[in-house]
Amino acid sequence: MTFKDLASKRYSCRKISDRPVDEAIIQHLLEVQRLAPTACNNQPQRIYVLEGEEAAGKIAQATHYNFGASLFLVVCYDKEASWKRRADGFDGGIMDAVIAACHLDLAIAEAGLGTCWIGEFDPAKLSQALELPDHHVPVVIFPLGYPTEEAKPSRGHYSREDLEHTVIRHS
Repeated sequence: MTFKDLASKRYSCRKISDRPVDEAIIQHLLEVQRLAPTACNNQPQRIYVLEGEEAAGKIAQATHYNFGASLFLVVCYDKEASWKRRADGFDGGIMDAVIAACHLDLAIAEAGLGTCWIGEFDPAKLSQALELPDHHVPVVIFPLGYPTEEAKPSRGHYSREDLEHTVIRHS
């Protein structure tokens, strides 16, 4: 499968079965995110793995989007480890966490699993529920597992703007 095929195959799965995910697959996903490039190779991403009913309860304290999952990956970054841009103090941690999350998202699809990128959550409630250190900033939640028989891409999944709309060329 080409990278373009994988990117096309991946969709936001909103119906996840209760079939358990093998630990070897979880480890593979975690290894793939570890390969993500980060600013100055600081590797500030911190991935929290939550499994089971108690985990679902913790996630439910911050968002109602779980799609039936009992396995979650919460991508955070460590503010104390992340690169800061000298010109304006921009914290590259969010960028690094997003790159790691993109690696995870595509690896999840490649493994035949489903997930949906959850950005709609209360970070303070999530931090409290997971007892995150103050310097770990949550960026995205991935509820994941095997898609149910009914799972399918949303109607808008295949709708994409023309390149002329998203690409601006300068000389």
